[in-house]
Formats: sequence, structure tokens, C-alpha cells
Amino acid sequence: MRTASYERKTKETEISATVNLDGTGSYDVHTGIGFLDHMIEQLSRHSLIDITLRAKGDLHIDGHHTTEDCGIVIGTAIKKALGDMLGITRYASAYIPMDETLTRAAIDISGRPFIVWKVDFSRDKIGEMDTELFEEFFRAFAFAAGVTLHVENLYGVNNHHIIESSFKALARALRTALEVDPRKADAVPSTKGTLGGSL
Repeated sequence: MRTASYERKTKETEISATVNLDGTGSYDVHTGIGFLDHMIEQLSRHSLIDITLRAKGDLHIDGHHTTEDCGIVIGTAIKKALGDMLGITRYASAYIPMDETLTRAAIDISGRPFIVWKVDFSRDKIGEMDTELFEEFFRAFAFAAGVTLHVENLYGVNNHHIIESSFKALARALRTALEVDPRKADAVPSTKGTLGGSL
């Protein structure tokens, strides 16, 4: 089983996560931000990655540090659980419709972190969460996990649908990219023989 735990403590947050990449999508998430909990639960359920997450942050200031650091901790735990990345499918993409909304995510588990974020909102908040923080979560996740991630909302009106479809698109792309291809289970999916570094 590809599992790992990671804990991060700063003056701003104290966060721990355990992930199982070969799980069933079970989750136990408590960040102190209700809508962020809901989104990480979607990430778990639709990627089939089991996620246990506990976060204590300086929410008396705002949700920025907690949101960003949750992305760092989950991403780092997933990177640790991947280990040598032997046999993974590596590339994947997913389109997720939610009523009037359609969002696409494409991922390369490359060891080279990068993000393209093309998601806009017409509201400043969803629930108690600032919408500008979603980009912070996705960026922190991509860089900590060492993945190249492109997320684009192709169209949509409802802000809740726009961000939820973004998390679900990431989840479904992750689910495929993390799968081990039995035809090459003993090989790193790169002609270089290693992932990371330059192209």
C-alpha cells in the first residue's frame, strides 16, 4: 500500500495528514474552515485517496495560512506515498460538468512543479471562505506534490459549482495518473529513467 504521513508546524499553523493512494476515498477532514473541509472531502472521494487531515491555524486573522498550508501538507504526503513512482500512469486529464459548469484539469506527475490556473469567480466568498484562496490551495498542492497541474474553468455561472468542479477534476485526473500500469509496473514512466529535473 502506498501510504504516508506528514506533519507541518509553523507559528501560523499546525497541520498533519495521512494519505493512502490505494484507498477507497474515505476521509476524516477537520481544518476549521467548513467549505475547505467539503472540498478536500471531494478530492478524497473522487480520487479514491484516503485522507485524514487535522489543521489548527490562525483563523482569527483569516483563512489564508490554513488553506495554503493544507495544500502543502496534502501534496507533500502524496509525494512521499508515491515513493520511486514506478509504474504510475503519470499523465491524466478529466472534464467535470456540474449543471451549467464545465471544468478541466490535466496533470503530469513529473517531479517538476508548475501550475496554470484559469478559474475566475464573481463573488468574493463561498461560505466563509475567500474565493482567492482556492488558487493558493491548488498552487501549494502542485508545488508540494511535485506535479504539473493545469486547471481551467471552461464556463459556468454558479461559483460553488465552479470550484467544486475544479476539485473534482483534480481528483479524477489524480486517480488515473496515480494508477499503476501493469504493463510497466517496474519502470519509471520516462525515457530518462527518472522523474524530475529538466525535460
